[in-house]
Formats: sequence, C-alpha cells, structure tokens
Amino acid sequence: MIPTQLRTSLLCLALALGPMLAAQQATPGTPAPGGQTTQPDQSAPKSIPPDTKAPRVAPQPGGQPSGTTPASASNPNRADAYYHFALAHLDEEMVAIYQRPEFANKAIEEYKLALADDPSSGYLNAGLAELYFHTNRIHDAVTEAQQVIARDPDNVDAHKLLGGIYLQLLGDTQSGAQSQTMLKDAIGQYQEIVRLAPKDWEAHLLLGRLHMLNKEFAPAEQEFKEVLKQRPTNEDAISYLTYLYNEEGDNTRAAKLVEGIPEAQRTAKLQSALGFTYQQQHQYKKAVAAYQKAVAADPENLDAQRALAQNLYSDSQYQAALTEEKKVAEADPQDAQTLLRMAEIERRLGEYDTAYQTLKKAEVLVPDSQEVPYNEAVILDAQGRPDDAARLLESLVQKTDGRTLTAGEKNNRAIFIERLGNIYKAQNKTQQAVDTYRKLLDLGKEQAERGWGDIIDAYRDARMFPQATAAAEESVKSMPDDKGMKLTLASQLADTGKLDEGVKLAESMLGKGEDREVYIALSQIYSRARNFTQAKEVLDKADALSTKPDEKDYLNFLYGALYERQKKYDVAEGYFRKALASAPGNAMILNYFGYMLAERGTHLEEALNLIKQAVDQDPQNGAYLDSLGYIYYRLGRYDLAEQYLRRAVEKLSNDGSVHSHLGDVFAKTGRLDMAAAQWKRAVEEYAKALPGDNDPSEIAETQKQLDDARVKLAKQQSALKPQQ
Repeated sequence: MIPTQLRTSLLCLALALGPMLAAQQATPGTPAPGGQTTQPDQSAPKSIPPDTKAPRVAPQPGGQPSGTTPASASNPNRADAYYHFALAHLDEEMVAIYQRPEFANKAIEEYKLALADDPSSGYLNAGLAELYFHTNRIHDAVTEAQQVIARDPDNVDAHKLLGGIYLQLLGDTQSGAQSQTMLKDAIGQYQEIVRLAPKDWEAHLLLGRLHMLNKEFAPAEQEFKEVLKQRPTNEDAISYLTYLYNEEGDNTRAAKLVEGIPEAQRTAKLQSALGFTYQQQHQYKKAVAAYQKAVAADPENLDAQRALAQNLYSDSQYQAALTEEKKVAEADPQDAQTLLRMAEIERRLGEYDTAYQTLKKAEVLVPDSQEVPYNEAVILDAQGRPDDAARLLESLVQKTDGRTLTAGEKNNRAIFIERLGNIYKAQNKTQQAVDTYRKLLDLGKEQAERGWGDIIDAYRDARMFPQATAAAEESVKSMPDDKGMKLTLASQLADTGKLDEGVKLAESMLGKGEDREVYIALSQIYSRARNFTQAKEVLDKADALSTKPDEKDYLNFLYGALYERQKKYDVAEGYFRKALASAPGNAMILNYFGYMLAERGTHLEEALNLIKQAVDQDPQNGAYLDSLGYIYYRLGRYDLAEQYLRRAVEKLSNDGSVHSHLGDVFAKTGRLDMAAAQWKRAVEEYAKALPGDNDPSEIAETQKQLDDARVKLAKQQSALKPQQ
C-alpha cells in the first residue's frame, strides 16, 4: 500500500520535474546542434496518473524495455521518461522511510526505464549515479557519474557528485596509497567545479582544504584567499588560512591574521585558531586566554575545552588543567583519552592512588588499550616500585616480540622498550638496560638512532667509557650514512681524550646538508674541552643557520649554557631568559637556569619556582631532584633539601655533584661524619668521570671540604681518647 502523501508527491513530481528534465535536454528558443531552434515538446502530458500507465517492464539486455518502441537521443520519449523518473523518486522516498533495499532496487529499475526513454538525459544519469552512491553501490555511482562527464564535461552537478564520492572514499580508505589516489581524484573534481562555477566559494574552501591535506600549501592559500575575496569575514577561510601558516612554520603571520580581526568579531572558531597559533609559539598563557574565550563563546565545543586543558597543563597549571579535563569527562563519559590525561595530571600532582583509579575507569572503556598498563607502570615507578613497573613493561614488550608491526605499533613498542631500559639504568642494571635498548635497533631508522643513543648513554652513566666508544663505533658501522651517529662518535672520541680525531670526524660532515647540526655538535665538543673561544665561533655559525623560532630558542639555551660554564653569569642569564620567554615550559631550560641562580645565591625564590616546574614535569628525573634539593639547601630548608637529595642519590649514584650536595646538607645539620662519607664518595665519582663532566673548581672545593672534615673528625676522636 502506498501512503496517500506519497501518491500526492508522485503527482507533484510529474508536474514539477517534467519541465526541469526537458530543460536539461534543450532550452526553448536556443540553437540546436543542427542549427535549428528547439521548441518545447507540446506532446508531453502535464500529469500522468500512475493507474493509467502500463505495468513496469524491466530493460532487456539491449537497453530497451520489451514491447516498446526504442527511443533515441534524437527522438526521446520524454513523457514516459518523466513517468519512470517520478516512480523512481517515489521509491527513493520509500527507501528513506522504510530503509528496505527492495525499494532501492525498484528505484534503480525505474531510472533505467527512464533512461531507455530518454538516453541522453544528463539529469537522469546524474540522478541514477546519486542513487547508486546513496545505496552504497560506489563503483556503479562512479561509473555513471564518469559517463555523464564524458558526454557533458561542463556538467557541474556531475563533478560535484563525483567529487563527493571521492571525498567519502577518502574518509573510508585506510591504505596510504589508495587514500592518496582518492585525494588526488577529489582535488581534480573540485578544480573542475571552481572552473565551471568560480563564484562557488564553498567549493573554493573545500578545494583549499584538500590541497592543504595534500601538503600543497601554495594552491591551498590561493583558494582560501579567493574565498575571502568573495566573503571577507568568512571564519572558515580565516581559520584554515591560520592553520596553514602554522603548518608552514610561520606562526607570527598566523597570529597577525586573527589578531587583525577586532576582538568583538572573533568567533569561537577564530579564537580556537588563535589559541592553536599561540600554542605553536609555546605562548601557553596567551593560548589559555584564547581558548577560554572560545569555550565561553561555544560552551558545547569539547575540542576547545580539551585544548584549553592541554595548554593549562603545558603552562604547569595542573590543578586548573585537571578541572577542565573533569568537565570534558562529565560531558563525554565515553572519552577514554580524557581519563588518561586526567590520570597523567593526577600523577604529576602526586595523587598516585587517585590516578590509578582513574586509569581503571579508562580500562573499562578501552580494555585492550596498551596505554592503561603503560601508565600504571609509570605510576608504580613514581611510587618507588621499579620492579613492579618493570614487570608490567616487560609484558607489554613481550606481546609484540617477533610480530610484524604497523608504524603505530612500532612507535608504541619503542616507548615501552625505552621506559623499561630507563628503569634498569636507574637501578644500575647497566647490561639489562643495554640489552633492552638494543631491541629498538630493529624498529626503523629513527628508533635505531634513539636506541644507539640510549646504549651509549647507559655505558657513559655507568662510567664504562670503552664500551660507550665501542657502541658508538658499532652504530656508525650499522648506519654508515647517518650523520647523527657519526657526530655522536665524534663527541665520544673527543670526551675520551681524542679531541683532534673527534673534531676531524665532525668537520668531515660539513657541506653535506644540515651544517647547523654539525656546528652545534662541534660547539659542544669544544665547550666540554673548555675551549670556549672556539665553542662560541662555531655556535655563531649555527646561529646564522637557525631560522625557525624553535631553532633560535635552542641556540639561546646553548649560549646560556656556554656562558654559564665560563661563569659569565649575567650574560648567561640574559640568554636563559630569552629562551624561557619563547619556551616557558621547557623543563631543561627551567632546571638549568634555576640551578645557575641557586649556585650564584641570587633570586633564590625565583630559582625555586623554576626548578619546581621542571620537577613537576618529570618527577623521577634525578638531575631535577638534585637541583630542587640544592635550592632548598641554599634557602636553609635542610629537611626538604635532604629529602630530595637522598632521592637524587638513589637515581644518580655515580654523580659526584649529587653526593657533594648531600654532604653539604649533612655538614650544616651537624653530621660531619656522614658529610665526610658523601664528600669522599663525590671525590671518587669525580675521578671516574670524564674531564668535561665536572667543573675543576667544584672538584677542588669538595676535596678541600673532605680534607677539612677529616682533620676535624681526627681532632674529635683524639679528644675522646682517655688520657694516659
């Protein structure tokens, strides 16, 4: 039974769409191919009641329904074509209402009958192609649309349909090569669309997005600017152009684009684009402000809320970040990633039990996720349970042993391996650490570089310098074309007394691309050899080749470290402050600068704040814990100083400076015998270290403290002996 409203719809379609279909073939009063003027088809009835038409007859193999007079392009039977088209449309409505495939099949049959009556109708061909598309007969849809375009290359609707099909296929495709093919096909169709309809700003916008996806930034920019010519305040074009400039590394231009729009006219989307730009510039406070405005303008935008939380986290505003993440979790209880981020923040805040419970909530949502057990291992390590953490990580690594892995799986495996190796290294299980790091070598070039670097560092930390050099040489043999490995070997040679050989090897890399990297390595070699003049000369050359903001930030840090080693603290401070202005959350800069201020005895409260931020980011980092303990010592807060320095000694037992600092605390709290033991250990570790690892004046000062302590202890023991 056909619903009454659909019967009415059928009659209306026959009346309304009949003239439209005819217009697709020839517009009244326009020249026809033979040079004559076409006239409207006077024989076409104005309406065709369904019950007056013969039963449906399916097309035969030759393309015509049996028992009918064949129609041709020059002699179409448009009256019958209108009728079958109306029935096809009715069946399409039935599909939409009842979701039953037989109606789709009937609609396709009617379209074919209509085309048999009017074979050259582009309108009917396009309608059939669209029906194929919506009923998931993608191959047929593509074929039909391509046939329309072959007959009528300027049929913009057919190009839009085919472009839309390619877009859907692009979203559904997993294979890299196939996805790239779909992307190029979609670009081709939308290029035709904007050629045929240059005022279609939406097509220009979509074409720009496709070019951007294909990393074709110049044509993408051109399309977005074309949109802005037609729609000067279009927020989509402005926001996409902002993201494009960010992708190109031109963050300043991206920021100016949005900042040029009056504050009152910035939509939530534009505020988000501005926030993202500030985030790329590491200006997290500005990013937070922009995302807060985006959320205020569009409270339902969870993406903006997530970005706000992320930037609060990057700005070390952990409690505020946690508050925002909780809002997201409440709005979207099925978002496991938000729960994982909450657990990470709770761990940073030292709320280990709460973090563990949050992870368990995430595990319910993603029971097969590897992130949950990995984060559990990180919590266990932070709680001082490295053996339990290692067991969890070992199980994660074993699950992928001997398997063929995707790129994502390789990356996850590398993270698990490196974390496990780091735990072994912190426990002074050097060989276990090295054996673990070696598993990185089979995961591709990038992971192999990390693996060799970790192996060399493990040997160096254990003062096993011949083994470190042998590993560096092995890495060069296994990766002979890798510049990074050769520079690592050059540094190792220079550190172990073969300065000229190391410099020569590093200089042999010049002129082979990326000279900036070589100059930085040479600067570090000269700095560790205390040849500061030569170190600055090559660092200046690296600076001249640094063009990107993050490259300049790193150079500012290196200049600061170079001047700090020369005890030119005022100059060093200027460079560190420049580096922090651009990268306020960089833990390495925070720690180094804070420690320098602590050594100078100036700006101690500021130093404490800087180092605390570094520790918050990496609570298990022995160097950061040592800095925090040392600043508490300089502030006279000896209980906290001892607490953090004891933890640092556990993690960096081979570091003479850490033992020296703990000795200082013991001396200040009247435990001279314990102080002497720590200073003695410090002197022993200094002797095992490489010449560039420690400041000679620091070594001399610790030796003097030890000698003085021994004298005092000897006098105390003598005074306690009974008189003869």
